[in-house]
Amino acid sequence: MSTETETTSAPPAGPARTTGAAWWVGNSRALLGLAFPLILTNFAHVALTTVDIVMLGRLGAVEIAAAGLAIALFNQLRTTGTGLVTGVSNLVAEARVRDDGERVGALLFAGFFWATVCGAVFCAALLLIGPLLVLLGQDPTVVDRAGEFLTVLAPGMLPCLWFQNLRHFTTGLKRPGPLLTITLASVGVTIGLNYVLIYGAFGLPAFGFVGVAIATVTVFLLSFLAFVAVVLRDSTLRPYLTSPHARRWNGEVVRSVWRLGLPISGTYASEAGFFSVLTLVIGSLGVEALAAQTVLNQIVYIVFMISAGLSHAASILISEADGRDDYREARGMGLLGTAWGVVATLLVAVVYLVAPEAIVSLFISAEHAGNADIIALTVTGLLIAALMQVFDATQNIGNGILRGIGDTAGPFRISLVGYWLIGLPAGCLLGITAGWGVEGVWTGQTVGLAATAALLLAAFLRRVARLHRETSGAPVTEPERS
Repeated sequence: MSTETETTSAPPAGPARTTGAAWWVGNSRALLGLAFPLILTNFAHVALTTVDIVMLGRLGAVEIAAAGLAIALFNQLRTTGTGLVTGVSNLVAEARVRDDGERVGALLFAGFFWATVCGAVFCAALLLIGPLLVLLGQDPTVVDRAGEFLTVLAPGMLPCLWFQNLRHFTTGLKRPGPLLTITLASVGVTIGLNYVLIYGAFGLPAFGFVGVAIATVTVFLLSFLAFVAVVLRDSTLRPYLTSPHARRWNGEVVRSVWRLGLPISGTYASEAGFFSVLTLVIGSLGVEALAAQTVLNQIVYIVFMISAGLSHAASILISEADGRDDYREARGMGLLGTAWGVVATLLVAVVYLVAPEAIVSLFISAEHAGNADIIALTVTGLLIAALMQVFDATQNIGNGILRGIGDTAGPFRISLVGYWLIGLPAGCLLGITAGWGVEGVWTGQTVGLAATAALLLAAFLRRVARLHRETSGAPVTEPERS
């Protein structure tokens, strides 16, 4: 059975009237039924950059550090742009429940509009930012190589964000199956292109580490075109893409995507900026530290995809409950999504603790003598990440469940406190002032994520309790236990 069929046939998260264990089991099926294909898609998507990092790890420390710095900057802006169209999925879900096909088509147009605007602006920013990195304490050699990488990678921002808009559109319609198929295929294409372009083959010259950037941009474009082709062949999705409303300006809908997406984008930018600034702090500690940060970020990013899928699934199901004014159900789904995120990351943490060297060796070649220090630093970081990723998952799901009940400004404000007023100072104090080095920065990052997670979960519980009182006048209660 295809993933698409499994997703669309999963039981809807309608008004839950079961109690106790039956409630938790039934709603776990609904949550995981939607989250599973999203998680698989996320894994396939992150495999693209994982392949890049693994192949760069065979080239040397400077190449890892330079490409890692360039990718971090690209991801900072890509994440910001993705945030602006993320709300499309929630708005599409609401329109679908109301059987408003015209609005669904208009939302697709609005998402493409904002993706194009962001893509053009961010492409220009990436082309101009290179020289500024030297002023931020980065190694000049690394900055020069990162600039070469960004010159090629920057134009890929446009097809990347167009793809993200289609992704959130199909997710809002509960049909993420085509996305998974395309992303899996793109992994194989990335592996082949990386090899050919890095080392040269079939009459093409060896581009070295810049070949990774060429491959990445090519895959972004091919993936988007393939996604469009698949949507056009899907009898459920095609009418929305070919609808005249998907090609017509609708100011109210464009503004609605902006209003919902702007604070989401701000939250994503705040989070990504937090990690980017800490990467710059670590870069000031040396090339080996920056290379270790690049590898550790990629490992943690893989696991982060689990919570990203759970966050988005919980957000969609809570949006449906919100549309029915069923805030008892919304509260339960929020806690359920958070619980599954904690369980999943704790299981992965066990693997980190048992075999850290084996995991790191997948990304960094021990054949290069200069990589020994990088490997040792990354192994230490992985042990810290065993705890850090639990808080990272919780705060990510916290963003999603708050978005599900219509609160996108709250997560942005909380991110400013948790990341910038707690996490960044803690990282700088422990890593630089206290002299703990890169391990201190990672510890401070963990503190910031823990604070953010706690604040987001508390905000969700307060908001859902208030909404429940406003609609029913009754106190919010836990789902009964049998």
